[in-house]
Amino acid sequence: MHALDVLGDPTRRRIVEELAEGARPAGDLAEVLHVEFGISQPAASRHLRVLKQAGVVESTVDAQRRLYSLRPEAVEDVAAWAQRISRFWNQRLDALETEVARGKAARRKTERNRS
Repeated sequence: MHALDVLGDPTRRRIVEELAEGARPAGDLAEVLHVEFGISQPAASRHLRVLKQAGVVESTVDAQRRLYSLRPEAVEDVAAWAQRISRFWNQRLDALETEVARGKAARRKTERNRS
């Protein structure tokens, strides 16, 4: 499963947003998800497991708690995908800007010819 596949779920995106601030214990993440989405601790654990299997997060054991953090490679994959998509849109927006400028120039020319 690819990082983008698992990030389609708003709950998992929220986990990633939390982890963007730094490593967090599973319990803290479960609490955030409970408050914001009303989901249980076992459901939060399932979301964390999906993210881990997709390579988006990694976990380490610190005494009695499990800490989760983002894997930089996964973030880089998503950023590269977003950059490819933005190039597509930037080309389209540049073309639209050119057409708008042509339309404005044509209107000015028409207005000058009427005067």
